[in-house]
Amino acid sequence: MSQKIALICGMTGQDGSYLAHFLLNKGYSVWGTSRDATNSNNINLIRLNIVDKVKLITMEPLDFRSVLTSINQVEPDEIYYLAGQSSVGLSFELPSETIQSIVLGTLNILEACRMSPKPVRLYQAGSSECYGDVGKEIADESFAFKPSSPYAVAKASAYWLVDNYRKSYDLYACTGILFNHESPLRPKRFVTQKIIESAKAISEGKIDKVTLGRIDINRDWGWAPEYVEAMWLMLQQDEPEDFIVATGQSYSLAEFIDIAFQSFGLKWQNHVVQSDEFYRPSDIVFSQANPKKINDKLGWHTNTMLPQIIQKMIESQYW
Repeated sequence: MSQKIALICGMTGQDGSYLAHFLLNKGYSVWGTSRDATNSNNINLIRLNIVDKVKLITMEPLDFRSVLTSINQVEPDEIYYLAGQSSVGLSFELPSETIQSIVLGTLNILEACRMSPKPVRLYQAGSSECYGDVGKEIADESFAFKPSSPYAVAKASAYWLVDNYRKSYDLYACTGILFNHESPLRPKRFVTQKIIESAKAISEGKIDKVTLGRIDINRDWGWAPEYVEAMWLMLQQDEPEDFIVATGQSYSLAEFIDIAFQSFGLKWQNHVVQSDEFYRPSDIVFSQANPKKINDKLGWHTNTMLPQIIQKMIESQYW
C-alpha cells in the first residue's frame, strides 16, 4: 500500500500538533498549512520533536485559489480543518474575523474537496459551544444547536455546511463535536492555562493574586492527545458521520482551580479574585456530553480525567 498523505490546516495549534504526531506514528506523510509558512510559530511542533518530520506550506483559508492550489499540490487522502480563530472570549472582540476564518475557511475547503480529482476525506473541527447552555441536561448528537457567541455561531454554520456538502455532493466529510480538551500546549489566553501558570507563580512567590471571571461554570474537560485519535477514527469508517467527543463528566471551574492550587499546597480562596472585566457578554453555565455513540461505533474511550489532566499540565507532561 502507498503511504497515506494528510493535510492539517492549523497544524501549529494544540490539536494540530498532537494530530501531526499521531499521524506520523501511523506512517502518514504529514503536511500542514500556515498563512505564512516561512515565519510560522512552530513551538508546539518543536516541543513534540516533530518539526523536522512534517512539511509546512503557505495557505490562506479565506482565499479559494490558495486553498485549491494547496490541495492540488499536496494531493492528500485526508484533510483535517482545524484552522480559524479558536477563542470563545476573543470572538466577542473579533466577531468578523472569527466568523470569516471558520465559516468561509470551511466553505473553501469543501469546495476544493468537491473539485479535487482525487477523492479526499475531510474532518472539520466542530465545538460543544454550538449547543449553548443545555441547563443540566447531558448533550448528545440529537440535541439542537443554540449558539451563544460569535464563535459558536461560526462553528454551527460550519457544521451545517459540512452536512450540506456531504448530502449534496456525496463528499466524505464529517464534523467532530469536541467538548473542552486541554494539554500543556494550550495557549496562555485560555483560562485553564492561566490558572495553572498563576498557581505555579504564586507558589514560587512571584505573584500573590490571580484575577478571573466566572468560576461557577461547568465543563466536560478531556485530554487533547486522546481527542486527536477520535478525529482520525472518524475518517476511517465506511460512511461519514458526525460524533461528539467528550468524557461524559463535568466539573466546575472552581473545582479545576481547587485541584490545581492544592497541587501546589495552596488554598485558592486566598489568592483568586473575581472581576467583571473577565465576564463574557454571554456564557454557558453547564456543559456535559454523552459520548455513547463514539464509544459504541468507533470504540473510542477516554482514559484521562480532570485530576490527571491538571497534573499533566502542571508537570508539562505532553503525553
